[in-house]
Parts: sequence; structure tokens; C-alpha cells
Amino acid sequence: MEIRWDWIADNLDVILLAVWQHIVLTAVPLAAGFVISLGLAIWAVRKPWVYGPVTAITGVLYTIPSLAAFALLVPVFGFSMLVAFVPLTTYTLLILFRNIVAGFQGVPSEVLEAADGMGYRSRERLLRVEIPLAVPLMITGIRLAAVTLIGLATVASILGSSFGGLGQLITEGLQTFFPTKYVTGAVLSVLLAFVVDVGLVRVQRLVTPWARAQAEQAAPT
Repeated sequence: MEIRWDWIADNLDVILLAVWQHIVLTAVPLAAGFVISLGLAIWAVRKPWVYGPVTAITGVLYTIPSLAAFALLVPVFGFSMLVAFVPLTTYTLLILFRNIVAGFQGVPSEVLEAADGMGYRSRERLLRVEIPLAVPLMITGIRLAAVTLIGLATVASILGSSFGGLGQLITEGLQTFFPTKYVTGAVLSVLLAFVVDVGLVRVQRLVTPWARAQAEQAAPT
């Protein structure tokens, strides 16, 4: 298999556009899924009976084959970006919901009691105590969801070129028997997943310096 480096050099603008489109295909559903999951998680923490039904529904949505989900929405939305955004958003819900709930449940009860003793109202306690302490597990969920979406976003291009992304390079390369194109798309997909995962780990360390300090103190000397 020969890689045409000259083709890559001559089509950098096309490749960079595909990378940007793939980032959009990942970022928009991830943001929407996080907002939805955060709301559901807060509801589930306040009303524990909600956890089971929400987990069941999001679990069913997660098991729907991606290609089938995309195809079923084409008659509803046409070949618009909603055909990709809606299924990709639903695939994040189970991962994010579980991790956010776990983050909230991991907040020590004595911390919550102290916040109540200081006169924090429910919303103040949520914003100033619960969410900050739940951030590590939230970001863990975001990492898992982001890597999952980067892989699933490549499937959307099978339905048409209007979705773009690195999957378009892979599809066109396979259809035209041009290895350079599909190898470029595949390699960049893997690199994008790696960069996003490493970047989110660094974000987690920046926003939770206390967690790193605790880990250093707990480490054996």
C-alpha cells in the first residue's frame, strides 16, 4: 500500500476542513448531551426513583445502531446536520448521566451538612459545593463520550457528503480504492481522539488542583 504524500500536501485545505467538520460533529452533540445529562442527573439525585427509568431509557437509546438511527431520521430532517446531531447526542446520555450522578453521589455527606449549616440554599449548594466536587467524574464521562463520538461521527458520512468530517475521507477513499485518502482519515480520527482525551485530562488537572494534591499526599513515600 503506497501513501501519496504529494496528494496530502496538495489537499491540506480539504484535510483541515474535514478535521474541523469532525470536531463540530463531536463538540455540538457533546455539549448538548452534557446539558441534558446534567439536568437529568440533578433530578435523579434529588429524586432517587428517577435514576432507574432514566438509565433504562438512555441505555435503550445507546443500543440503537448508529447507521440505523441516522437513516431513520433522514425522512424527518432531510440531509441536514440534525440527522447527525440528534443520534450522536443520544449516544452521550448514558455515559454522561451515570458519571455525573456518580460525581454527585461521591460528595461527602459531611460536606453537604456543612454547607447546609452555613445557610446555603439548594441552588447555592449545588453551584458552589456539589458541582465543583463532582467535576473529576464529570470530566471522566466527558472523555468517554468524546472518544465515542469521534468514532461514531465517521459513520454519518456514509449517508452523504453534506455531513463532512474525517469519515468522508475514509468513505471516498474506500469507494475510489485510494488508500492515501482512507488511511489519512483513519489516522487523523485516531489522533483526534488521542488529542481530545489528553487535553481533557489536562483540563481536569487544572480545574481540580485539590484532587492532585490529595493524590500526592496519599502516594507512598
